[in-house]
Amino acid sequence: MNAKNILLVGVGGQGTILVSKILSTGLVEAGYDVKMSEIHGMAQRGGSVSTQVRYGDKIYSPIIGIGEADILVSFETMETLRWLEYLKPDGVVVLNDYEMPSAPILEGKVDYPQGIIEKITEKVNTKVINAAEISEKLGNMKVMNVVLFGALVKSMNLTDIDWEKVIKSLVKEKFADLNVKAFHAGIDAV
Repeated sequence: MNAKNILLVGVGGQGTILVSKILSTGLVEAGYDVKMSEIHGMAQRGGSVSTQVRYGDKIYSPIIGIGEADILVSFETMETLRWLEYLKPDGVVVLNDYEMPSAPILEGKVDYPQGIIEKITEKVNTKVINAAEISEKLGNMKVMNVVLFGALVKSMNLTDIDWEKVIKSLVKEKFADLNVKAFHAGIDAV
């Protein structure tokens, strides 16, 4: 199998790293060679976070170049614009319709860009998900990341892996069932 490239982007605190660990663990257990790279930036201060996951028969580098991502999963709307150039021309964007204003926006120095979703959906194959609304219905906004993970799994046709087992092995036991529900809600959302 040729390499598949998954780029996960968001803002510090959104659980991007946890999703990449769940993804990588499941892919390794399924027999793929997997490489993962994380960039935290100023994550603790609400800065950009990205994770690159590459898998296939043999992977030599964890880095995804510009124009090489098969899928871009964006946990925050504006982050999609920052990373869109990494997507292949025929790639897919899973976009969370969720805004986390940066410090300059919160300080009133600049406005949050308008029309992002419309611009992106005009350019590329985009699946827009309101993971906040879905996770709120489940009773906990913190599972927004696992909702997006479910959408990723369905979009990449990786449904033959036992993701429930992987999720339960990587989240705290008291949150395991909630995360499994969030995962299935994400699958159903696309």
